[in-house]
Amino acid sequence: MKKDFTPEDELLFLALGGSGEIGMNVNLYGCQGKWLMVDLGMTFGSNEYPGVDLVFADLEFIEERTSYLVGVVLTHAHEDHIGAVPYFAQDLGVPLYATPFTADLVRRKLAEAGLVDQIELNVIEGSDSFALGPFDISYVPLAHSIAEGHALLIDTPYGRVFHTGDWKLDEEPIIGDPTTEEELCEIGDEGVLAMVCDSTNVFNPAESGSEGAVYRALHDEVARWEGRRVLVTTFASNVARLHTLGAVAQATGRRLCVAGRSLDRMIEVSQDNGYLAEFPEVVDFDTAMSLPRGEVLIVATGGQGEPRAALARIAEKQHPIELSAGDVVLFSSRQIPGNEIAVGRVQNLLAERGIVMVTDRQSAIHVSGHPGRPELEALYTWLRPQILVPVHGEMRHMTEQARLGLECGIPHAVVQKNGDMVRIAPGKPGKIAEVRAGRLLLDGDIISPADGEAMVMRRRISREGLVIVALGPQGRAQVEGIGLPLDEDYEAFCTEAQGDIADAIGKLKGAAARDRESVIEAARLAARRAATRWSGKRPQVRVMLPKEAAR
Repeated sequence: MKKDFTPEDELLFLALGGSGEIGMNVNLYGCQGKWLMVDLGMTFGSNEYPGVDLVFADLEFIEERTSYLVGVVLTHAHEDHIGAVPYFAQDLGVPLYATPFTADLVRRKLAEAGLVDQIELNVIEGSDSFALGPFDISYVPLAHSIAEGHALLIDTPYGRVFHTGDWKLDEEPIIGDPTTEEELCEIGDEGVLAMVCDSTNVFNPAESGSEGAVYRALHDEVARWEGRRVLVTTFASNVARLHTLGAVAQATGRRLCVAGRSLDRMIEVSQDNGYLAEFPEVVDFDTAMSLPRGEVLIVATGGQGEPRAALARIAEKQHPIELSAGDVVLFSSRQIPGNEIAVGRVQNLLAERGIVMVTDRQSAIHVSGHPGRPELEALYTWLRPQILVPVHGEMRHMTEQARLGLECGIPHAVVQKNGDMVRIAPGKPGKIAEVRAGRLLLDGDIISPADGEAMVMRRRISREGLVIVALGPQGRAQVEGIGLPLDEDYEAFCTEAQGDIADAIGKLKGAAARDRESVIEAARLAARRAATRWSGKRPQVRVMLPKEAAR
């Protein structure tokens, strides 16, 4: 019998995604018989999951308790906070809540999935508060690398939670009006029981930096390359950076060209919601290529090395935008850990063609959207929470933030990971139980468990290769090896393996010789031993034996 885990007279916190990792944020708050979900994100596939594009948190825990779920509140529109909405919102069957810009992007996702009329999406304007069961919720604007980044102020019968979402401090944010120091201090004066806080940049000893400073650095960098074609790659979701690049193009006398569908979509959504009002008119690819090289500024997707993005296709000469020796690519984005190989591949292609590259290591053309240590310390001082719960980080990030918070005088810090049930109040805060918190994969058109047989087998095949054995009458076999490092030895291996299989089947006596499963297993082991002998690999082996051949 499964434990009920219906919240009693208490305040609980449970991360199903985003704790112990960066991305895939799904957080739950439990109180007086109800659950509240904050964010419903995903992450992208990696070498760990061959052939997979999207990875989701396993929502089994809350899917079994949807009658107690009061809603899903979205902090901002980055994919690691909203990307799973079109895949799971219908099953959860509860309303969504978001501010206008985030709601617009979510609505478009739902429309693409044919769900826009089936899911209730509530748009929360400004500082409006709303109640969901025992939770009273208000949005608190904070600076981030997308429009309308917000913290959540969640009032409960047991105290107030400040859920930061993704944030930073920025004196020149370019887009939006973040909550001021004075306003945050007022929230602290009213009392904050717990702060659930972004840990991404806790090891950064400096502040994350201002978008206004990025404008000045990008302006100087673009102006420096007079007479050359300049391409800037950045995160499509960074509306402030798009505003900055539009202003840089105008200030340096260049026409602006945009390459990448996600950029086109982000510009459209931004302008529909009152942002990028002064963004210059963009030119098409043909016009951009016909302009003198020093009179065009190109903004392109692909700074993370994505193979189908504009920059990779430009590097491979498979795009209408062309770059030549002496042209310049500015990487106005941070290289996400895990993307080093993909980014390096694109940069090597560009370097081979004599194209100049400038990254944030060489010039201050990018700032992070997450807080460094000074910003964390400042927010601790302003809010003065009783409890710190680090999230949005690997274990090393969250453990370090807990240490920092305690050093700064926060009385309690709770380090948790996905699946850890934490009681925030009443009593001493801490972990009280563990629940399932796995991963799901969008594999083709099917959502399947990350630890399922299909993915386990795919990993094994990718490491060791595959041998297929087709058995005929009297133990005759055909052998096909896939992914084995044999090359010129391949035919000799197949011949020897076929002989080994015939010998192994010939040694079966009595009932075993007539038993289908015994024949298959003898052939499998013989083929695998031959493959290991010839290649040093231990491949997966599949034996096909028609029923008529087994008789």
